[in-house]
Amino acid sequence: MDFFELNAFLNLSQTLHFAHTAEKVNLSPSALSRLISRLEDETGTTLLERNNREVKLTPQGADFAHFAKKCLDEQEDVLNSFKSQGNEVAGSLHVYASVTACYSIMPPFLKELSEKYPQIHLEIETGDPAGAINAVKEGRAELAVAAIPESGLSGFDTLPVRHTPLVFAASVGGKYENVSGSPQDIVSSVPLILPKTGLARERFDTWVSSRNVKPVIAAETEGNEAIMALVQLGIGIGLIPHIVLTNGPYNKGFTCLSAGNALGYYEVGFIQKKEITGSESLKRIRHAVNEILDKMR
Repeated sequence: MDFFELNAFLNLSQTLHFAHTAEKVNLSPSALSRLISRLEDETGTTLLERNNREVKLTPQGADFAHFAKKCLDEQEDVLNSFKSQGNEVAGSLHVYASVTACYSIMPPFLKELSEKYPQIHLEIETGDPAGAINAVKEGRAELAVAAIPESGLSGFDTLPVRHTPLVFAASVGGKYENVSGSPQDIVSSVPLILPKTGLARERFDTWVSSRNVKPVIAAETEGNEAIMALVQLGIGIGLIPHIVLTNGPYNKGFTCLSAGNALGYYEVGFIQKKEITGSESLKRIRHAVNEILDKMR
């Protein structure tokens, strides 16, 4: 076995999804499956239980994932010691952020980090904001941008940086641009494009249930960018944080239909695990990140 194989297995142990892992490590799913079979032959045990519906780690697989992480952490420490000079902080910081977060939340943080710690290499995974918490929980990212629940996040340090309402977005010039009425009237008469999961969807579902409103749902999708693409096609109005409309490519061509106080506000900001673990270089990076975030409080 080599470091590439250990990295592929560790990724798979976190995602438990062959297609997603294969894309991340630049293999086909069938090649990844053969790699796992070779590791199982070499270790003489079953590392994963696989069927058509799910992938699960065996107890031996969990032990092997721990071994793989330890080997990769030590490899990173050695390589970073070759690159760094003296006590310079060096290595990779894995960040999970939506496209919206990349152009609205991340820039001030990244500017400060790169100026003070130029040897920290960023690896950014973009995706649905609803996936940010799991990305940190699963170890795919050390830092993420997420909507922060009012009750907080157990085991996480959080730093809210934006306070944003949930609103409905419509395409300028489209047939839903001038929709009016109460939030109850709008959601029960106008086709809606909703996020499948996440805090915004939880807020929406709780609100319609409490008002006994039956919404007209045109589509459910993942990520604000996907919602805005469907809004632009004119099939309905999309439920998004207002911050999406005030930054980047969506500040023109779309209009905001306020939901009033019906769906409320939420905080968007940085999240990371409270416990600092991993390789020595990663621990130093985490302390550097905390230093930058403390300046932003």
